[in-house]
Amino acid sequence: MDSIRLGFIGLGGRGSGLADLVAGMEDVVIPAVCDVYQDRVDRKIARMDELQGYKPEGYLDYREMLARGDLQGVVIATSWTTHVEIALAAMRAGIYAAAEVGGTSSLQECWELVRVSEETGVPFMLLENCCYGREEMAVLNMVKEGLFGELIHCQCGYEHDLRSEITRGTENRHYRLNNFTYRNGDLYPTHGVGPIAKMLNINKGNRFISLVSMTTKSRGLHEYVANELGPEHSQYDTVFGQGDVTTTMVKCARGETVLLTHDCSLPRPYSRAQRVQGTKGIWMEDKNALHFDDFEGERWADMSEYLEKYDHPVWTDFMNDGVRGGHGGMDYLVQRAFIEAIKAGRQTPIDVYDSVAWMAITTLSEQSIACGSLPVPFPDFTNGKWIRKRPEPDCYWTLDGIYEGER
Repeated sequence: MDSIRLGFIGLGGRGSGLADLVAGMEDVVIPAVCDVYQDRVDRKIARMDELQGYKPEGYLDYREMLARGDLQGVVIATSWTTHVEIALAAMRAGIYAAAEVGGTSSLQECWELVRVSEETGVPFMLLENCCYGREEMAVLNMVKEGLFGELIHCQCGYEHDLRSEITRGTENRHYRLNNFTYRNGDLYPTHGVGPIAKMLNINKGNRFISLVSMTTKSRGLHEYVANELGPEHSQYDTVFGQGDVTTTMVKCARGETVLLTHDCSLPRPYSRAQRVQGTKGIWMEDKNALHFDDFEGERWADMSEYLEKYDHPVWTDFMNDGVRGGHGGMDYLVQRAFIEAIKAGRQTPIDVYDSVAWMAITTLSEQSIACGSLPVPFPDFTNGKWIRKRPEPDCYWTLDGIYEGER
């Protein structure tokens, strides 16, 4: 199809920004927007009128929006705990479903996503933009070309000082607050583990088989409220359940390990803490550096020395066309990957099995911590398909390798 009709559900900061980004794409029409807050809906209708030249229909109930019958896809950017129920309703309505990132609340949610996608034949895609970051895609290219040899160990995480956003959740109507108040686990695993999982061929010849997680005491958020917001603030007496630093180790079927860190309640610069280590070399994001076995001595090479040579073709084209969109361009690319899958009527490059494997880490880490940091088994959401399935670079937007065909 030449163009598609895409709806947006959830019009907070993230959803509103994505709608504005997609509204500038010539092959997308946004005829409907939805949020539980009327003021957000009204603002977005006015904004879409500016960007598109017409006003979309506004909805307060996503079920009414999905019943329109004219949408090919929806982007879900609501609170974490509502992503799955909306995605399930969309797939049952025959609509491609894409959800913003966040972990699941239960393993049941993961299984329901898999079963409904399998039964309806409608794809579900986690909009993990970090999979389309320039460095992540260059390292993916290098992994697939064998520069690191056989992968042994990877690290990743979400290390982001979010104390202001979390503690001001009530006045800003932001969902992070309740999650940090009542849960304790790796609440946001997919930014780090998504790109790493693609490098490790998870669900395509490999899989996660178990994890163990532990967390520290919780001090950062309360200290921030006490020192910055004062005793009159609504969260002054809140007992936050989420530990300040959560560490999770995942074991893979082929013997690799993945170490994840969740760190959002203490002062620190942003990092996804990525590290890819194999028998021939290592990449470390925080050092912006690589080391290979054929180097003389223990020296590091600057990543920029390799980036241009090993840029992923998607990024080579993107820079030639003009980088645009938030987070350095990755927001634009992940939206295009979803849109192009709809237009071609094919599977999304991050499929339902990828999505639930990454999202389930939240639930499983909570279980491990609640049981005194015991190891917990990782479900095989593919029901054995991972054993015989292998990565196949079947389209331009693939994350399974480097596509050799036409754009």
